[in-house]
Formats: sequence, structure tokens, C-alpha cells
Amino acid sequence: MDTTYRVLVINPGSTSTKLAVFDNETPILEKTLRHATEELDKYERISDQFEFRKQVILDELAADDIAVDSLSCAVGRGGLVHPVSGGTYEVNQQMLDDLQVGVLGEHASNLGGIIAHEIAGETGIPSYIVDPVVVDELDDVARPAGMPDFDRTSIFHALNQKAVARRVAADRGKSYEDMNLIVVHLGGGITVGAHRTGRVVDVNDGLNGEGPFTPERTGGLPALKLVKLCFSGDFSHAEMKKKIKGGGGLVAYLGTNDGREVSEKIDAGDEQARLIYEAMAYQTAKEVGAMAVVLEGKVDAVVLTGGLAHDGRFCGWIKDRVSWIAPVEIYPGEDEMKALAEGAIRVLSGAETAQVYDGGTAE
Repeated sequence: MDTTYRVLVINPGSTSTKLAVFDNETPILEKTLRHATEELDKYERISDQFEFRKQVILDELAADDIAVDSLSCAVGRGGLVHPVSGGTYEVNQQMLDDLQVGVLGEHASNLGGIIAHEIAGETGIPSYIVDPVVVDELDDVARPAGMPDFDRTSIFHALNQKAVARRVAADRGKSYEDMNLIVVHLGGGITVGAHRTGRVVDVNDGLNGEGPFTPERTGGLPALKLVKLCFSGDFSHAEMKKKIKGGGGLVAYLGTNDGREVSEKIDAGDEQARLIYEAMAYQTAKEVGAMAVVLEGKVDAVVLTGGLAHDGRFCGWIKDRVSWIAPVEIYPGEDEMKALAEGAIRVLSGAETAQVYDGGTAE
């Protein structure tokens, strides 16, 4: 790439703000700015933290002698906007309005696009978000949930899944849009996506209780048994939500959400730990099999990514069950900052056209 694009990347979390500056794909600054609870408790809503978080970013850039007017663009982590197709979106007023009011809920990631737009506006450069968690490219046939009260929804690790899928394709000398992949994100949540020629046509909703159980989530549960528990009178609505998300999976069975601790238990001879850990891999492999059906058996590779993809034993259990479907590739970890920078650079370089957010559809 002859032209050098300098990209500011902003990824707000609940108690920290990650920022990075890339010259093309090379990071020249990477920092995690941690925020004390007493700093954030001053603000009634997450959106109220905007000025505070923006200022700490500007202060850090100044401390590292990176001038705002040296930037080509600013890109923020995509928040809970209305469902959109995958891609890079230029931040516009409709998006800012939806992020500020939290149309699908309040989350720190909502601040990413807002801060990127504000900093970019100081010098007139563009601001973007890339592949937010609400990317929805489901086939129509994948939407019915079994009762007309609600449909299945698409909420998954879109940023990492699509970034890794593109890397797998590039490593094979192909385009993402020319491949069929099953991508498995293995983290605190586990999502398994069927990527058909550049679109995630089916994926389990890893936030709201679909798919395998995970380090801290129950995944799909027997419906009537769950209903009975909900109406037992033993648990409040908030307590049930906690049991399903945050207190389920490995946490419920083994008291930890850390796969490394579980592996240590197994090495020490803990048979219950082995059973539960292998069961999590088994359920994940079942989901891979389901996505192979979605792709009608035409699968170029099964890709394992995310933090747990560092665990050879866990990945080995999955590989043993799914390698007949397609070759299994392992891309451990997740590099959200690089993925955000890559999304912006694809637009700046003309490889892609920025999509237009209009409250739910891409133009």
C-alpha cells in the first residue's frame, strides 16, 4: 500500500477505554485507559460519560505527540444500533441519535461512534464504525423461532468473526466473498456463524440464550424445564437473567469462567471438570454441525477463534468431532483494534464503499 493511512481506533468498555493509532496495519500506539468506579459513578447514564472519555483520549494522544490533524479518520467500536448488514459505516446523525438514546440498550460500546465522530469533526476527517454486534444477515428461513410472538435475532461476535474470516481467505489467496466458512468464536460467549460468500446467513444468538453453554452462559435450555423454574417462585426476574447470562455454564458447574483453571483441575484428576469442559466442546461441535447443514455441506473451512482457541485440549475435542466437515483452522485470540482499523482502511483505500446507516438498512 503506497498511501499511509493513519487511523485512530476507539473501543470503550465498561470500565476502560482502549485506543490505538495505526499507520496502515502497523500500530504506533496501543493503550488501555482504565477508569476508576468513582470516576464513572458520577454519570447517571453511559452516554453522559462522553466528554470525560473523549478528553482522556485527547490527553493520551497529546502525551504521545500524535496530532489530531495527522489522522486520516477515526473509527469506533460499533454499539447497539438497529440491525444492519456487515461492513464499515460512516457515522451520521441518525446513528448518533440512536447511539445516544440507546435504541437497543445502553452499553459502553455505544460511545465508540460518538467519540470517533466528535474527534474527527475537529479536523473534518471521516468517522466510522465496523461490524457492530447487531450485524444481521440472516436468511429469511432462519428467522422463525417456533412461535409468532418473536423471531430469532442475530447478535454475535461480528467484528472478530468477519475479521478472522477475511484473514483465512487472504491466507488462502482468496476473497472472503468467494468462500463458505463456519467461524466459531470461543470466549465468555460462544457464537458459531455460517459465512456464505461474505454474509453470515445463520448464527446462534450468543447473548440471549442460543447455542452451546459457555464459560458463563447457559446457552439453549429445555424450554418447559426453564419455564417451570421461572415460575417456581424461588427466583426473581433479575436472578433468572443472571443464572442464564453471567452465572451459567462453567461458572455454575465449576465455579470459574477461566478455561485455564478448568484445565488445571483436569490435569489434577478432576473428572467432573473434564466432563463439563468436554460437554461444552461437544455442544459447540453440535452447533458447527448445524451450520454445516445451513451451508448444505459446502464448507471450505471450520475456523476456531477467540480466547479459548488458545486451549489445545478444548480445540482438539471440537476438531475430533468436526474435521470430517472441512479442514479446521485455528486463529486464537481476538484483535478487535486491528479489525476496526482494517475496516476503516478498506474504505479509505477504495477497496470497499462505506455503507449508509439509516436506522436499520444499508444502502
